[in-house]
Amino acid sequence: MDNMYLQKLRDLPIEGVAERLGLRVTRHKSLCPFHDDVHPSLSFNTRKNIYHCFVCGAKGGTIDLVMRHLGMDFLEACRWLANQNNIILEEYSPTITKEKTPHKEFCASRYEKFFIHPYLSDNAMRFLYFERMLDQRVVQWCRISSWQDNMGIDWLQIPYYDTEGKLIGIQNRNLSLGKDAPRFRFPQGSRCSIYNLPILNTLKAEDDLYLTEGCSDCWSMLSSGHKALAIPSATLLKEEDLKPLLEQHKKLDIRFHMFPDRDLPGERLFLQLKDLLPNLEHHHLPKDCKDFSEYYMKYFFAKKS
Repeated sequence: MDNMYLQKLRDLPIEGVAERLGLRVTRHKSLCPFHDDVHPSLSFNTRKNIYHCFVCGAKGGTIDLVMRHLGMDFLEACRWLANQNNIILEEYSPTITKEKTPHKEFCASRYEKFFIHPYLSDNAMRFLYFERMLDQRVVQWCRISSWQDNMGIDWLQIPYYDTEGKLIGIQNRNLSLGKDAPRFRFPQGSRCSIYNLPILNTLKAEDDLYLTEGCSDCWSMLSSGHKALAIPSATLLKEEDLKPLLEQHKKLDIRFHMFPDRDLPGERLFLQLKDLLPNLEHHHLPKDCKDFSEYYMKYFFAKKS
């Protein structure tokens, strides 16, 4: 990619990029999305156009922020920034080209063995059962596993399946956020769009199906006794991803529900889905809850206990 276009992307205001990613910036600070932040620790230097978290050490510029927050590679992050800011990119293509390396497909057979009998480390069990307060049956249904890399970093291994139960992708979530590693990692070729698609096979006529934002909200919704799946962010959602939902709605007259996150991206995602799923019903979270996971822990689980 030509350096002139790269510089355009690097010169985009860092705080504006953060807000497009859904971060709420106040007085040059926001909650850090790369660790469980309570007090805003992600700081923005508008003069140098960079970000830096003084707790987990995350730092970089506009492209780095998008790469880390959305789990994208360099080119994907550049394209995302360009699309969001109406910048037309001309990617460098030399006159004499080497033979292109074919795109690597996701190798399901390499990872399927980890989910036949999922292993949960102490950190994983602490996160799932004590921090998130999830129902053990939900963890088993989702086949959540864990592993530790050679740097001693614990990862939660979250499998994505299609409606036929075929493994199509994996999302790895960092459970050792104090260490120098991204919050999420994806094996090459992973297709991590809609999460928990196998739930569609359990639906009956006029059932209720809850659409959530992210795996954590989906686990909480399932633990509260509802059938649910997770939808990616508005910037990553593709209309073709919703095809299985539309087919089930047409076949069984499914009723769709959603508790959008209490922020602008959450409402934007709801409106986008409402255009495609006209019977989608909006539910409001209490003012002291930013997402359904927090609502589940504060209200539903506390009441159940």
